[in-house]
Amino acid sequence: MRTTLARPPRIRRTQRMALALLLLGCTLNYVDRSTLAIANPLVRQDLGFSIAEMGLLLSAFLWAYAAGQLPGGAMVDRFGPRLMLGAGMALWSIAQGVAGFVGNFAQFAAARAFLGLGESAQFPGSVRVVRDWFNIGDRGLAIGIYNSGSKLGPAIAPPLLTALMLPLGWRWMFVIMGAVGVLIAMLWYALYRNVAEVALSPEETAYLNQGEEPARPRVTFAEWRRLFAYRATWGMIFGFFGEVYMGWVYQAWLPGYLEIQHHMSIGKTGFVAAIPWVFGVLGSVIGGNLADRLVRRGWAPITAYKLPIVIGLSGMASFTLLAALMTDVTAAMLCITIAVFASGICGAVCWGLASVVAPRNLTGSLGSIQNAGGYVGGALGPTVTGFVVQATGSFVPALLVSAVIGYAGALVYLIVVPNRPIIIKAHGSVTASAAAD
Repeated sequence: MRTTLARPPRIRRTQRMALALLLLGCTLNYVDRSTLAIANPLVRQDLGFSIAEMGLLLSAFLWAYAAGQLPGGAMVDRFGPRLMLGAGMALWSIAQGVAGFVGNFAQFAAARAFLGLGESAQFPGSVRVVRDWFNIGDRGLAIGIYNSGSKLGPAIAPPLLTALMLPLGWRWMFVIMGAVGVLIAMLWYALYRNVAEVALSPEETAYLNQGEEPARPRVTFAEWRRLFAYRATWGMIFGFFGEVYMGWVYQAWLPGYLEIQHHMSIGKTGFVAAIPWVFGVLGSVIGGNLADRLVRRGWAPITAYKLPIVIGLSGMASFTLLAALMTDVTAAMLCITIAVFASGICGAVCWGLASVVAPRNLTGSLGSIQNAGGYVGGALGPTVTGFVVQATGSFVPALLVSAVIGYAGALVYLIVVPNRPIIIKAHGSVTASAAAD
């Protein structure tokens, strides 16, 4: 049984404030990603885009987001999450507002690409905040709480964005959300402080450093590059590919699925599409809490994080497969809801895995490398789904492909990611016990 030191009062206050801001930022992050999915029918009608073109447009954000992960995570570790999360949120919010003024496919794709670049620092920055301010035995639940924004955002986005879009039009919906984001970016920068900017007491330092390696200097390029020599890194890249591919099939196409496959009205899809994401919030908190409980019971941290990931990914794939076979909309939505619940379990703990696998000063970097691989899958998901639906007139083949990719991702996490952390000495050298595998 692992005993976690008590949290000093100031640390507890800082944790609560940081988690509240991270949850707000992550929720906004996913609401802003959802704007085009919600506006899909009206944008197609207004600008004359085909279903396949919408798939490409939905993916424009994701390709830029994936590309921004590698420099984004390294910059978080280099300059700290206070600056990088604030600047990233401001950039993506400005891009969101600009999307309300576009007139053709190229302009819309450019706005979505800058949205992706701005958002690329959010999750690497968030996991670095938790690594900096939480004891190793308290991180799982913390990551589950802020990561629940990735499910809370899609849950509130359909009713919220539909309520803005139907009376004001899709263009004003983009402009309003952009303005809200700029205000939240200012709030983050004003309130949050990096751990290096705070004079810690010995008691506070002991809590943060329990079970950890000593504090390290800021990341160097040689150390960052060295991460790619490890089997764990590549396992996390390809495993997360499966989780994000499946997640973005639902994120980008669930309203379209209900409209095209089950002939729902735009107004009704705005509420029905929110249901699965409510349960995704619950799954995210449960997954993080499960990882913490296993660590406190004495499980090796990496094993404690891998178990919920494999369970969540397998469950997501299984219920996506069942959803593809259902012809009744109620039965299909029940399966999709369970799949998104399982996604919540998996997605939160995937980010937590980076905090126990990576060296302390490379947490954001490894998280962003994993996320880059994941969002190659995320970019392919909407594109492949759009072309398959246009070619077949049905979402069934697209959901079957998604399920197979999910099962493959679960196997990668189980088999490829080893149960030992990456250990890199200063200047990029490696200890004998942790030689690149």
